[in-house]
Amino acid sequence: MDRKTTDFAHVAVIVARADKSLQHIGDRLESVLASATDGARAPVRMLSGEREFTAIEQAGNFEDSQAVRKALEAEFEGEADICITSTEDRRKRLLICDMDSTIIQQECLDELADFAGLKAEISQITERAMRGELEFEAALTERVGKLKGLDLSALEQCHRERITLTPGAKTLIATMKAEGARSVLVSGGFSFFTSRIAEAAGFDAHRGNTLLDDGNALTGKVGEPILGREAKLSALQEEARSLDIPVSGALAMGDGANDLAMIEAAGLGIAYRAKPVVAAASDCAIKVTDLTAALYFQGYSDSEIVWKH
Repeated sequence: MDRKTTDFAHVAVIVARADKSLQHIGDRLESVLASATDGARAPVRMLSGEREFTAIEQAGNFEDSQAVRKALEAEFEGEADICITSTEDRRKRLLICDMDSTIIQQECLDELADFAGLKAEISQITERAMRGELEFEAALTERVGKLKGLDLSALEQCHRERITLTPGAKTLIATMKAEGARSVLVSGGFSFFTSRIAEAAGFDAHRGNTLLDDGNALTGKVGEPILGREAKLSALQEEARSLDIPVSGALAMGDGANDLAMIEAAGLGIAYRAKPVVAAASDCAIKVTDLTAALYFQGYSDSEIVWKH
């Protein structure tokens, strides 16, 4: 009799664009696992095959899960997203997400800087900070300082004209909430944007930094304390405690160096189109598909997903 996914310790998930056939992806998955692992494996299970993505999984006992991940990433480079995860406590009860370049497709501060004619200059600092080359708090203070005097109307215009949700964001949050999970947006960006994005995407709560103003324009200052890398980790820990669950019951996702601590601490840490230092430290990375992959990584099939547009 065929054994089930839960009979094994690990599961490998492949999520590809739908132009890749299930048979083709499945055969390649089985071939890699046969070479990289010993012992029995569960049959390949289809998670998605009729919508935008092809998603399949196969469980086994992987002695070296990182070696399996590397073998699969080499096989599917540029074609699919890969996740190797434990079959235990697979569906997470807490979702902690970064905002900029994760839940939304832009960097709010870079877009806001464009209204001051400083986007090129500011975005270079942002890129270095997200790569971990600059200390986050100092880089944030420097960038905000350059926006002193910017009219407050630019914030609303920036949000209205520039900011868009990442594909799959609403579906990810709605599906996990339907399963009883709590979702929290945690950003080194600004509460002006986190409040609006949290409402649009369906988050239960949000945390962000505060841009200070004089009633008419930005003062060039950020409210203290600044929410950075350690504050994101603290948010994960505090939210987990409030739910009376271990951090292993949480999913954390982000793209920049200030997301590293929470991604490493969570039970499932996902790098979304992330900087190399973040992708290397994550449990799995989304590079090809969209945020829906985070559901397939947890074992959701199309019929269990709450689809939102």
